[in-house]
Parts: sequence; C-alpha cells; structure tokens
Amino acid sequence: MFWMFNDRVWIEQPATVNAHTPIRNHETVTPWPVKPAETVVRKRHINWTLKAVLPIAAVLLNGLLLFMLVSSSLESDQRNGVIAVAAGGAFVVCVAVIMVLAVQIRRPMLELQDKIARVQLGDMDVSVSFADRKDEIGDLGRDFNDMVTQLKASREEIERLHHTQMSRAEHFATLGELAAGLAHEIRNPLAGIAGVLDIVSRDLPSTSAAHEVIHDAKQEAMQINRILTELLDTARPKPPQFRVTEIVGTVEHAVLFARQQAVTKRINIEFEVKDSLPPVEHDPNQINQVLLNLILNAIQSMDKPGTIRVTLEQDDDLAVISVADEGKGIAPENLSQIFRPFFTTKGQGTGLGLSLARRMVESHGGSITVSSEVGSGTQFEVRLPIARPQAQVS
Repeated sequence: MFWMFNDRVWIEQPATVNAHTPIRNHETVTPWPVKPAETVVRKRHINWTLKAVLPIAAVLLNGLLLFMLVSSSLESDQRNGVIAVAAGGAFVVCVAVIMVLAVQIRRPMLELQDKIARVQLGDMDVSVSFADRKDEIGDLGRDFNDMVTQLKASREEIERLHHTQMSRAEHFATLGELAAGLAHEIRNPLAGIAGVLDIVSRDLPSTSAAHEVIHDAKQEAMQINRILTELLDTARPKPPQFRVTEIVGTVEHAVLFARQQAVTKRINIEFEVKDSLPPVEHDPNQINQVLLNLILNAIQSMDKPGTIRVTLEQDDDLAVISVADEGKGIAPENLSQIFRPFFTTKGQGTGLGLSLARRMVESHGGSITVSSEVGSGTQFEVRLPIARPQAQVS
C-alpha cells in the first residue's frame, strides 16, 4: 500500500523478515528466497474513473439544464438543435477526460500496484517504466525505483552480515568446546603438580633457598588455574542463582577484597552509597566477580598512586554501580572492542574477564557500559534491575 503526502510517496512494507538457517563455513550463501507468484486478493472498491468522472458529468448536466432554461425563449427547432449540440459537446468532454485519466494516471497506478505486490513477494529486481515522466507521477516512479534499490542493497548487506555472524558464531562455538576440553585435561595434572610442590616444600629445610622457587612455581600454577577457570566459565556459563538481598553487601565484599591488592601500589579505593536502595534480586557471587574484575582492572591501569571511586545509587528501578579510576585510559579505537572475547591491551591476561563480566550482567537483565579518556581514566557503569521482570521470573 502506498500513500502520497506533499508530493512525497511513502510505501508501507511488511515489518517481518524470514530468518535463515545457520550457514557453515563450507556452505554457500543462498539467495534471499523469492516467493512464487501468487494472486494478490484485493477488496472491491468503486472504480476511481467513476469517482473522477461523476463530478464532471454532474457539472455538465447542471450546465445543460441551466442552458435549457436560458434557451427556453428560442423557437422549438432552434432550441432542440442547440441542446443537441450542447449535449454532444458534454459527452465528448466526458470521453476525453476519461481517456486522459486512463492514459496519464490509471496505467501508471496499475503498474505501480503490480510492482509493489512483486516487492512484497520478495522480488527486488523491479522498476516502473514511468519514472522518466516530468511530472508528479514521474516523481512517484523515481522515488519508488530509488526505494527498491535501497531495499535491495540493504538486503544484500543483511545477507553478508548474517553469513559473517554465523561463521563467527560457529568458530567461537568450536573454540569454546576445544577450550573446555583442554581445560579439563590440563587442570587434572595441574592439581597433582601443586600437591607435589606442597610436599617438596614441607620436606625442604627452612633455610633452603628453594622455598622461594617453589613459592613462585605455586603462584604460576594458581595463575594457570585461574585462566582455565575463566575459559571454562566462558565456554560453559552457569546460570545465575538469584536471591533477594542487599546489593550494598555484595559491593562492599568486592571492595574489601580489592583493597588488599591495592595496598602495595598505594592506591586508595573509596566506596560511596548515594541512595538508600531496597534489596536487589541478584546472584551475589556473580556480581561480586564482575565488580572484582572491574576494580582489579582499574588497579592494573594505574601506574602511580591515586584513587578508585566505587559508587552505588538508584536510578528509577535500577541499581547503578560505577567504578572510576585515574589510570591511563583506553584508546578510542579499542573502546568498542574491550568486551570481545580474547581481546586485551595488557601484556598479560586472557582477555576473557570483561567478556565474562558483560555476559553475567546481561544474564541479570542489566547492562554494562564504559567511558574513557586517554590520560584521565576510565569509568565502568553496571546497571542492574532491582527486581527481575515477571517474564524472566516465570
């Protein structure tokens, strides 16, 4: 259906798009399905020609009656001849108007109606032939052709992005399965190595210099175990265990633990509760892990003593937690990629922490955003619903 307002044409299109099946790396992209030709059933309306001609015929008929009244003073033969000429002229005018309307308007409208029906069926290789006219009908045709061209380009871009996303999703799914399998295989002997290091450490003399070496080896083993845990959590995320409890306690727990890591770098962590919040429905363990990751990242980003500010406030039905540091900041070209798995700007780390944090926050129905300025610092903001929507609860 199309509507015309102020010499502009607006075409109403269906809002739904059929989903494609996933595309694997060895498959080719199938073209957008074009529906077979169907008969478009339309409601019956009064023919537009009648609507256009009837007012003209009524005016001519009224003029003829008025002319008969005026010519009533003439003799009968003269009067009949004049009336016949006037009636013939009125008939010719009506026929001429009908022919002009049929050629100039009806044919383009029928063609446009047919092409719109074909577009609705998925055929984007259509165009109207009256687009070269130098009038409003030509403007309508040119606007229609431009719209179909843009729709075709948009559809091709959607197909390309769909293929890219499906290939990437399959790639990450394969990597996730591989990482999970390797993590399990590595953690088992790693536990044995850690146990052997404990036994060797107990058997060594207290004055032995090997204690420091064994301590460093145990720290590296713990680091490997942490990386494997992140890989497993990313590959096989656990659903949150929701509880209605005070969010202040969850944030305080993360801040207290992070302060122990910040002492050696002379970094102060401030925690401020700006509003009195009601109990929030959340998984304390997962939100604690998210905040701890953000605060530890803030500590690592600061090369000199400074302050990290953690604030908690309420915004309508959301609990808002922000973590702001005075570190190096994040370059603009990296800001949009920091939540991608395996992306990291640090010399060490897996690049999974922020990806896992965003997944946990989104599983709570919340969101996490970041703003940063190079040389001034970075601020992360976590927004959690105080109560989950009823649809998620059910």
